[in-house]
Amino acid sequence: MSAVTEERALRRGSVRSLYAGNATAVVVRGLQATRSSNWVVVISGFVEPIFYLLSLGVGLGGFIGTVTDAAGNHIPYAAYIAPALLAVSAMNGAIYDSTWNVFFKMNFGKLYEGMLATSLGPLDVALGEILLALLRGAVYGVGFQIVMQVMGLNLAWTALLAVPAVMLIAFAFAAVGMGITSYFRSFQQMEWIPFVLLPMFLFSATFFPITVYPEPIQWLVQALPLWHAVELVRGLTTGILSPLMLVHVVYFLVLVVGGLSFTTRRLRALFLD
Repeated sequence: MSAVTEERALRRGSVRSLYAGNATAVVVRGLQATRSSNWVVVISGFVEPIFYLLSLGVGLGGFIGTVTDAAGNHIPYAAYIAPALLAVSAMNGAIYDSTWNVFFKMNFGKLYEGMLATSLGPLDVALGEILLALLRGAVYGVGFQIVMQVMGLNLAWTALLAVPAVMLIAFAFAAVGMGITSYFRSFQQMEWIPFVLLPMFLFSATFFPITVYPEPIQWLVQALPLWHAVELVRGLTTGILSPLMLVHVVYFLVLVVGGLSFTTRRLRALFLD
């Protein structure tokens, strides 16, 4: 029996087999690797929502004027789509790191197998990678929030709360994204990610209220995580608050806990059991 196999056997039944309390090591390693990455790819994920905001919010918004939301509030079109694009920006940052980066590390770099051969447990690896994705999502979100402030699209002081909201959203998408990616073994399977994200981006009340849809379609849209993200952030940046926002927060807390637990079990099953 090899030393690695013996180590796995000793750890399999212990708490230490799950968590060694050193997720920071995974984060530090990831940040060091990011310094040498292709910054064009990193920046593109940030500027894409800004292009949408300038072309649709400013350009098309000049013709549309205001939008009436589902509650009957009249909102300038640019201020209506900006928080939605803020949520999209956080989602994009988190999803990129928790899917494509994880896919390459898992299937080509064999990085996680090496990590789990050390004192690190699967929860350390999962939490570290998800925190890395959270950082990118948060950077995208805060950067876009600054753009919104400069353009005068934050309509209330509660827009400050959009920053922690964006971090929660990024955490949730990263936790779920990494767990799902653990099942993918080919580039063809990875194509399912944009296949799922694009309809969410287009139909989650990003550019218009969901009241334009038939009622059954509205129910479907309201089950999507991006719709909850858009509604949460939009309520904060416009100052139109409602008790339903607590439902959005709970929705993402459930995704965080469920996604982190699921990803931890997947890593343990793949590399330790």
